[in-house]
Amino acid sequence: MNQSYTVKIDAFEGPLDLLLHLINRYEIDIYDIPVAEITEQYMAYIHTMQQLELDIASEYLVMAATLIAIKSQMLLPNQELEVEDEEYEEEDPREELMRRLIEYRKYKEAAQDLKDKEEEANQIYTRPPQQIETDEKEAQPIMTQGDITIYDMIGAMQKLLNKKKWEQPLETRVQRQEIPIQERMDEVMTQVKSTPHGLRFFDLFPQPTRSHIVVTFIAILELMKNREILCEQSKHFEELVVYKLEE
Repeated sequence: MNQSYTVKIDAFEGPLDLLLHLINRYEIDIYDIPVAEITEQYMAYIHTMQQLELDIASEYLVMAATLIAIKSQMLLPNQELEVEDEEYEEEDPREELMRRLIEYRKYKEAAQDLKDKEEEANQIYTRPPQQIETDEKEAQPIMTQGDITIYDMIGAMQKLLNKKKWEQPLETRVQRQEIPIQERMDEVMTQVKSTPHGLRFFDLFPQPTRSHIVVTFIAILELMKNREILCEQSKHFEELVVYKLEE
């Protein structure tokens, strides 16, 4: 693939959204952020996005530089200065980042509340009475759009890429094969449709080649954007499961 893919789905908001995702995922106290740990995890996501040939917006790189700068400041010893017979303690370098994250979280939660109210209102409607036909077979549950974010998927791809790297032979000869996105989308849909109870995310990546992994990941993102499939995760660090999406 010669051109980077730009991810444009509802959950892809920006670097603050990624930081909040990491804070929630690793159960970090937003008022006492371990900068070294959060920086390491953030850079791991950025590296995975680069491996997947995703188009990384400049604000992600600015945040990476900010985290590294804060990490460097945290390594320096605290300096206490005497100003007019009063001790002046240097401001915590994390303070500005914490303020931005807390403010961003408030707006994000408010936006989610409004979205929930809208979805609740959309469920209220009237229609003429009609006869309900019963089916002897047990009805399959209708799958609706889940709450998995792009960052959950990138986290799953981190595990996949690390696993594939170790499983690759030390010496091999690989022929480059260009796979059309639409063709891979059709293949993924065929697999998902054949497993109505859910398909393991990793099962969509049978080939260890980087090109196949990248194209498959982009195909999954396109299908999610088109509301044809969804990914679910029972809890943090659990494996993703892919379902066919029904309105």
